Amino acid sequence: MAGDIDAIEKVVWTYLDGLHEGDTGKLASAFHEVSHLYSMHEGGVSDLPREKWFEFVKGRPSAKAKGLKRTDRIVSIDLSGPETAFVKLECSIHPRYFTDYLTLLKLKDGWKVVSKTFRTDIRE
Repeated sequence: MAGDIDAIEKVVWTYLDGLHEGDTGKLASAFHEVSHLYSMHEGGVSDLPREKWFEFVKGRPSAKAKGLKRTDRIVSIDLSGPETAFVKLECSIHPRYFTDYLTLLKLKDGWKVVSKTFRTDIRE
């Protein structure tokens, strides 16, 4: 299990690096091609497919390019079996601060994020 925790942390940090740098290649290596992102939006559930998210990432300046400080932190990793994990983390793209809940599956090519549910808080 320790090897799995290390592998999961590596995937999560690849995601966080990709998010900070605006690097959709890194994001693609962490998120499975059929993954979706979920959040509340205007009182309903927003369902964002991975490719649509990548368009947003490509269309905005990265946090790194803006010189924004990183606040990334893995809060917890719940490894519920040999092929299923749940990760809670915190990150930001100032002034937006996120709490992410990632569901990962261990596939034949390693751990991949298959869904992300997140909350955004605005802080000045």
